[in-house]
Amino acid sequence: MKRKVVSVLLIAAMSVGMLAGCGDKKAAADNGESSKAGTTESVASNAGDAAEEDGKVLNIYCWNEEFKSRITDHYPGYEKVDATHGTIGDVKVVWNITPNDDNAYQNNLDTTLLAQESMAANDKIDIFLVEADYALKYVDTDYTMSVADLGITDADLANQYQYTKDVVTDSNGNLKGVSWQGCPGALFYNREIAKEVLGTDDPTEVQKAVADWDTFNETAKKMKDAGYFMTSSVEDTYRVYSNNVTSKWVNDGKISIDENIMKWVDDSKELYDAGETGTHELWSDDWKKGFYPEGNVFCYFGPAWLVNFSMAADDEGSIANLGGWGAAEGPQGFFWGGTWICAAAGTDNAELVKDIMIQMTTNEEIMKEIVIKDDDFVNNKPAMEAMAEDANYSSKVLGGQNPLAMYCAGAEKVDLSNQSAYDQACNEEFQSAIKNYFEGNATLEEALDLFYKAVQEKHPELTY
Repeated sequence: MKRKVVSVLLIAAMSVGMLAGCGDKKAAADNGESSKAGTTESVASNAGDAAEEDGKVLNIYCWNEEFKSRITDHYPGYEKVDATHGTIGDVKVVWNITPNDDNAYQNNLDTTLLAQESMAANDKIDIFLVEADYALKYVDTDYTMSVADLGITDADLANQYQYTKDVVTDSNGNLKGVSWQGCPGALFYNREIAKEVLGTDDPTEVQKAVADWDTFNETAKKMKDAGYFMTSSVEDTYRVYSNNVTSKWVNDGKISIDENIMKWVDDSKELYDAGETGTHELWSDDWKKGFYPEGNVFCYFGPAWLVNFSMAADDEGSIANLGGWGAAEGPQGFFWGGTWICAAAGTDNAELVKDIMIQMTTNEEIMKEIVIKDDDFVNNKPAMEAMAEDANYSSKVLGGQNPLAMYCAGAEKVDLSNQSAYDQACNEEFQSAIKNYFEGNATLEEALDLFYKAVQEKHPELTY
């Protein structure tokens, strides 16, 4: 019998018959606009699979097309059958793709995992994907296998960035997943605006204007005077501040707000009141206006996937399409998103799952292929360091700049020592509540009270 008391996820499952989850409508956040990408795709019933030999069906649960495209394009021997089916040798691959919207992906995953023990072998989940904001919800349970139990060693993963391992390490120190990508962040700035207001679009010189938050805020005043917004929204900077906290959201069962989170509140309120930024939600149409010249937005914060996949690079006339963005380090290092591959306990395809993990996250040649074909930042230090020094590699959307050395340095600095299983709920509810304060609809105290109550409604076991 699996332990059902090791996490909030399973406590909720025991009480309501379904895992509660902590929906993330902006998780795309977390990975190439994950919550927005893809369309609902349901998998054909596996009713006939019980008669087949165990291990002949590999069931993969994910929320968009990204991992499927990586497998389709790069995993040796994968053959596509249709939109939700493929083959690897004599094994049928079945993709169960449910978008993140309204927590649908996690709800679907949770329901299936809870039934895993009683399911026929070929109906069971073999692989499922998680994002950083809710990874601990799954890795701190027995529903995920340790990669060591699959036969993957520390030596196999030696070239991966440490923070990508920390995200999916359980409370007992067991690594419960692997990722093919890293998502260190940068500040992406509009080169034309930089030349007009700062006199240059050179990344080194632009960095001087955004080197720390005080300097960043002074530059925001210059942007406003010239008719530009510093950022599209207060939410653009949130993850930079929240990635640099010195304490966890929850300590000994009590919700606490870190000083750096409150600094974000103070800085953002000042910027908003001065008309130097807005309060648009990430991924909203208003937030996206800055992807185009007429949006008059100087900068956005994000990892490689944001500027490459989420900023309208394929739209004629967009800044990305024109190669009009540049990249600088910004005031603080941070990361945003990423996707981790987990092996579900009970899989009857352990050897194939292991090989997928090894090939897709440690094979240096495949890693380089992903960088070149998909313009992704991959979780392999030698591959990324080689590409950072490759004179033939550059980013079209960044006007020919090669930002990989910047990303490599950033990936080494990510610190997840203050990660907790409550991060998703707290981050979402905090931003939602504080928006009332920014817009003048509540005092700071009232907004904070809204936050505490919203988190406690999701997690009654917490106090504040």
